[in-house]
Amino acid sequence: MMIKKSVLVLLSFLAFANTSPSYAIDELVIAQLTNPSAATDDNKPANNADDTPIASQATPIDDAQIYDRIYGIFSEVDGLSSVKVTVNQGVVKLSGETANEKKATQAVKLANRISGVVTVEDDISRTLDIQDNVTPVVNDLVNQSKAGLKALPLLLVALLAFALVAWFGGWLSRREKLWQRITPNPFIAELLAQTVKVIFIVLGLILALSLMGAEAIIGTLLGGAGVLGIAVGFAVKDTIENYIASLMLSIRQPFRAKDHVVINDEEGIVVRLTSRATILMTLDGNHLRLPNSEVFKATILNYTKNPERRFTFELGVDANNDPLAAIKVGLDAIYTLDFVLKEPKAVAVINEVGDSNIILEFRVWVDQSKTDFSKARSIAIRETKHALENQGFSLPEPIYMLNFDQALEDAVINLATHLVPTAPSPKTTPDISIDDTAPIGDTERQKQIAKVRAEKILNENCMNDILDTAPDPEIWHRVEAEIRNRSGEKDLLSNNSPQE
Repeated sequence: MMIKKSVLVLLSFLAFANTSPSYAIDELVIAQLTNPSAATDDNKPANNADDTPIASQATPIDDAQIYDRIYGIFSEVDGLSSVKVTVNQGVVKLSGETANEKKATQAVKLANRISGVVTVEDDISRTLDIQDNVTPVVNDLVNQSKAGLKALPLLLVALLAFALVAWFGGWLSRREKLWQRITPNPFIAELLAQTVKVIFIVLGLILALSLMGAEAIIGTLLGGAGVLGIAVGFAVKDTIENYIASLMLSIRQPFRAKDHVVINDEEGIVVRLTSRATILMTLDGNHLRLPNSEVFKATILNYTKNPERRFTFELGVDANNDPLAAIKVGLDAIYTLDFVLKEPKAVAVINEVGDSNIILEFRVWVDQSKTDFSKARSIAIRETKHALENQGFSLPEPIYMLNFDQALEDAVINLATHLVPTAPSPKTTPDISIDDTAPIGDTERQKQIAKVRAEKILNENCMNDILDTAPDPEIWHRVEAEIRNRSGEKDLLSNNSPQE
């Protein structure tokens, strides 16, 4: 009865061989011949371990039975029919020929699995015949090609399903108004749109693989993607850090377009915030890009947040002058300037008392949105200096003391007596010019000459351009041009987003 079942199973598998690859037939035939009980119970799992013993019969095992079992198996396995078998005392000796090493190894493994086999001696000759080795490969390719042609309609359906799902995800990600309605932040809206697109692509891929019956590949792909993601993450660590910094800056909005800021000692006007860098227009008119990873960690000074800005400068008066009187004269001169704010008030303090002078520090407030900061400071220094000099305050120069021995001092005095020219007669013309022949010690006259010369030069030129403290319009024209010319880069700064 057992033999009849084996023959029936063998005939059924030979009939099935017309539609199945040869390698699958080998494994199925071996499993049925070595374990006939498996044919009557489909629910029992097959045990394919190499070291699992194969039961022969319930009767005592002898060499003839082992020979019959091995010979029967080899006759059904492709490529092993030429292998000769001899059995003596449980020792199996294999000889004959196989096409290659793979078939010889298969024969040895199958013989070792027969119950009662003590050991297997391998005397098989590997012929490496071209026809015997090429024919199975060609047959496999032909069978696989036929199977592929049969599966082609299903493959087309899977590709169509993937394309439809991926197209819908792309269409949904392009609905900008929808994402802007969900979140006002343009960067987060774009991130959500791209995330949805990727999710639909993955769903389409899973659907296509499910239709093809290749769900096992999904786990392999996900595992490979995880390993690849870790490797890529280490490789582009700086890029990822910069991208996260861009996300945080777009949420925090530490500045707006056209803000006057200082970021890590880099001063300029904000043009835009992109997904990679913060664009500034420096006060020199240069285009400056700062990586967002540095901007996020940087100290940011925003002058536009508070347009009122204070500048300071120092002037020294003679130690014999009253510093409080000098402060009053300087502040009165400062308040005559149109760009100086009345509130907060300008102040002045005594900063230091030196050997020959007293250092006064003036602190003045201006509206930098309407006033050029550096021009305002320059004009304030000039007006304060002139006011102090006009009121008789002297601005002392450094004093140097030189010590000479008596002989050298007498020689210098004698030389000076012969070199000092006779003082010229006073001029009668109303025009005052520089007098190169004036005595070296006549400092007051030199100051008067310098003052008249300055008034003459300034009267001959346009004073409005020199004393104009309005901000430079050229910088703002360049900033406006840069804002209009985005070059495909989306600005992450938005007046609709909350600002910290």
